[in-house]
Amino acid sequence: MSILEGKQPEKVFHYFEEICSIPHGSENVKQISDYLVDFARQRGLKYRQDEKLNVIIWKEASAGYEDSAPVILQGHMDMVAVKDPDVDKDMEKEGLDLAIDGDMLYARGTSLGGDDGIAVAYTLAVLDDDTIPHPPIEAVITTDEEIGMLGADYLDTSDLKSRILLNIDSEDEGIFTVSCAGGATAICSIPVEREEIRAEKLILRLSGLAGGHSGEEIGRGGLNANTALGRILYTLSDSMNIRLVDVRGGEKDNAIPISSEAVIALPGGQADRAMDLMEDVFAVLKEEYGSLEPDMELDMGVTGEEEVVCFTAAASRAVVSALMVLPNGVIRMNPDMKDMVQTSLNLGILRTSQDQVSITYSVRSSSETEKENLIEKIDAVIQLVGGNIKLTGSYPGWEYRPESHLRDTMVEAYRLLYGEDPVVEGIHAGLECGLFAAKMPGLDAISFGPQMQNIHTTGERLSIESTRRTWDLLLKTLEMLK
Repeated sequence: MSILEGKQPEKVFHYFEEICSIPHGSENVKQISDYLVDFARQRGLKYRQDEKLNVIIWKEASAGYEDSAPVILQGHMDMVAVKDPDVDKDMEKEGLDLAIDGDMLYARGTSLGGDDGIAVAYTLAVLDDDTIPHPPIEAVITTDEEIGMLGADYLDTSDLKSRILLNIDSEDEGIFTVSCAGGATAICSIPVEREEIRAEKLILRLSGLAGGHSGEEIGRGGLNANTALGRILYTLSDSMNIRLVDVRGGEKDNAIPISSEAVIALPGGQADRAMDLMEDVFAVLKEEYGSLEPDMELDMGVTGEEEVVCFTAAASRAVVSALMVLPNGVIRMNPDMKDMVQTSLNLGILRTSQDQVSITYSVRSSSETEKENLIEKIDAVIQLVGGNIKLTGSYPGWEYRPESHLRDTMVEAYRLLYGEDPVVEGIHAGLECGLFAAKMPGLDAISFGPQMQNIHTTGERLSIESTRRTWDLLLKTLEMLK
């Protein structure tokens, strides 16, 4: 007996359970992609499967909707496949073990893949039901969204006629996402020369910062450990002759770094004065950020005088100056959406090798021109200190549309069903909508979904009742798009 038998909406949960029986972690999507092709073929629906295993399925309009503008139903077929250490399951080959706890659906010992299997299930349920009123449907199911939106980036959209897109890839019921940030990773390299001098070594470490995701929490205004380190080093270099030996901090470009450290060579017995200066600037940082960074700490230590291989004076000045003046944090708020960050950057990784210092940024903006301008500003600073910049992983943003027929329609559908207004917001992170908007000028899109918890973890949960309510919202929206 199916564990979801009798749960409503019946067809949605039927297809979700089938999807969960098929392994479909990122980069392991051949089986689920072929399942979608078989679904279309068995029902005589036109379909296309591309080299990246994206699948598009077309369905003609229901009676009375023949003259309506077509609508794209969109989600991704891959999931983040993780399991608890003690779970004996090969997620490359085996399906999930579903279970129910009250209103919550989960998978025993593994992630559930509600992100974004539920979008696929909703879409198949629409395609498989000839009683639902709807405009022409273009169902677009992409691959490898969770590892960089690779399928959407590759997808040829030239045979898609619709300019209305319903992206079912949000995890908070009642929240409609209407813009997202584009982004890029900027890897900056500053060449350094070294020499040997006799000096004391001063080791300093800034730690205990709150950190957070650079998309979701950059607007909190907390301190970035790498840029704070630059401020401390600049204070020292402005008052005494210091030479850098090593600077490093952060782990990922899209994570606000919680710690950063430096090794400094100090000629001529300057250690006591240097530590006093660092204590002074740290006290200023505590005053400025104490409420946001209550656990911030500065640790220092000094070695005896020895022969030290360090940066030259010129290389030290170049690196310290760059860390001091390079931009970081929120650059501009969205002018149309209150409290929404539009453009930001995060100096996420700082590393030193024998011949260079590398600085890695995550740059985000829902405005493509602002994103490009910010990258140019970084490049200008890096060029001034003799370095260079390389971009990777660039993806476009999705700008807020002041006028949106789809948004107005869906907000009204929500009001009619629930007697209240949904939350309409943008996010400062990437969605596939950005890639589709860049490829399809004039696209009117919205992202929504049922309530989920702890996605991408073994604690992932999907609300059964929310799934039903969101299904009702999807049907009402399709009905009103006549």
